[in-house]
Amino acid sequence: MKLILTQEVTGLGEPGDVIDVKDGYGRNFLLPRRLATPWTKGVEAQVASIRTARKAREIATLEEAQQVRARLQQKPVTLSARSGQSGRLFGAVTPGDIAEALVAAGAPQVDRRKVVIPQPIKSLGRYTVTVRLHSDVTASIDVDVVSD
Repeated sequence: MKLILTQEVTGLGEPGDVIDVKDGYGRNFLLPRRLATPWTKGVEAQVASIRTARKAREIATLEEAQQVRARLQQKPVTLSARSGQSGRLFGAVTPGDIAEALVAAGAPQVDRRKVVIPQPIKSLGRYTVTVRLHSDVTASIDVDVVSD
């Protein structure tokens, strides 16, 4: 089954990529979650617009990505959340929360889908998260979760 990705899927590709997957995977996973659309001859213009939008959001060069990584890794990002007396959070810290905290700390706009949290953050403390800035550059960032 030939599909066009509309969002980034780990291991498959990025938005605008034309992929060939097994029928069941495409029909039961990718299409219902709107991660992909069926490929047809008339969708080429849509693919081009997805690619141009992706280029506008991405960090263009490897050197620029390395500069952003150096800036992000200089100091930890502090994120405040509501918590109980034992230090457990009411909810969890999401990649979107971390992306917003990065922008508040002076970093450039980072897409929430580029933030990788190895395990759910559900208590106060210091955690290390990974941000994929470029296909070859990732940044490890310390996130301090403090009580409101």
